[in-house]
Amino acid sequence: MLYNYFTEKLLGLQGVLIENIEEIDDTIHIYCKLERKIHKCPVCGNHTDKIHDYREQIIKDIPAFGKFVFIHLKKRRYSCSCGKRFYEKNSFLPRFHRMTNRLVAYVIDKLRCEASFTSVAKEVNLSLPTVIRIFDLVSYSLKELPTALSIEEFKGNTGKEKYQCILTDPENKVVLDILPKRTKYCLSKYFKKFDKSERDKVEYFISDMWRTFSDISSVWFKNATKIVDKYHWIRQIMCAFESVRKEEQKKFSKSHRRYFKNSRKLLLKRFDDLNDEQKQQVNIMLYTSPNLCTAHFYKEDFLKILDCQDRQSARKAMSDWINSAYDCGIPRFVKCAKTMQNWMTGILDSFTTPLTNGFIEGCNNKIKVLKRNAYGYRDFNRFRNRILHMFSLKSAKNNTKQAAV
Repeated sequence: MLYNYFTEKLLGLQGVLIENIEEIDDTIHIYCKLERKIHKCPVCGNHTDKIHDYREQIIKDIPAFGKFVFIHLKKRRYSCSCGKRFYEKNSFLPRFHRMTNRLVAYVIDKLRCEASFTSVAKEVNLSLPTVIRIFDLVSYSLKELPTALSIEEFKGNTGKEKYQCILTDPENKVVLDILPKRTKYCLSKYFKKFDKSERDKVEYFISDMWRTFSDISSVWFKNATKIVDKYHWIRQIMCAFESVRKEEQKKFSKSHRRYFKNSRKLLLKRFDDLNDEQKQQVNIMLYTSPNLCTAHFYKEDFLKILDCQDRQSARKAMSDWINSAYDCGIPRFVKCAKTMQNWMTGILDSFTTPLTNGFIEGCNNKIKVLKRNAYGYRDFNRFRNRILHMFSLKSAKNNTKQAAV
């Protein structure tokens, strides 16, 4: 009795009489049967404990101790006086299934990470179609719109579309939904599902400099403050400087190029953050190229805008930089000046709140790993559910923390 008690607790099979356990190579075979009980006839409703016959059913269970587990269940078939014969009921195996409930739950839980269907199938000793069929039981409904809404595209290459769209709540670190396209029609169709009263609750709309996102925010979120993510408008300047650096470096002779070894990090870093030796190395490189020196000056001057503490001071600093950059003589920076002018309102609004697309960028990195492990997804709905499932556990933890507070 004591042996059976500890075995049942260890295996998690309460109410089961374990007759034998065998270990064969990399498998564990558990031979068991259920306790005999009085059952109700599904036809006439009478109670009976008369056994008609037995049948052994092999059931797959979750792996244990690094081995695959098979349960050999000796099932009883009861006989009723009305002539009906039926199998006894058990709590760990759904009807017509050949795997335990906890194996199904185990598979679904394993798919919360970036693992592919194939790797999970190998781990639990199931076929790939079976694992996919289990996961297709998972579905996620429409979530409510948050106070702050963050949106960005990512390269999914699924459903015959190159880019998909991700929506998140940057304040609570929650992934809200994945959309099949980033087009204005697709976004409008999605946001049309929400009542105007719910859309009006959105106070901040954070996006990159994709014009479609700006247009969507103006149509569907008229009360929200439109914020251009800091990373994206700063990146415009850094990319412009990088282009100038590469162009100028190609012009140098071999004797001068040695000063540009590992130059990228030094030149991109803020000059005030360099030590004396690094500053000297940068000065040598800037002295070699007037264009690079000019580009570096405008890059450094632009980064000083980030030190502004409020919208008003940022507006003055940005306006001064734009007016100066128009006359710099470097096409890349002239183009940047036009971009900053066009997106001025959204850029300045980013100084009024700490909200950014940082969380959404992290999500995109995890999505890249998920896609790479699976060698891509053809079915968009399955891809969407995998992404939402991957981030669902984190969302649940955040909700638990908020409830505790």
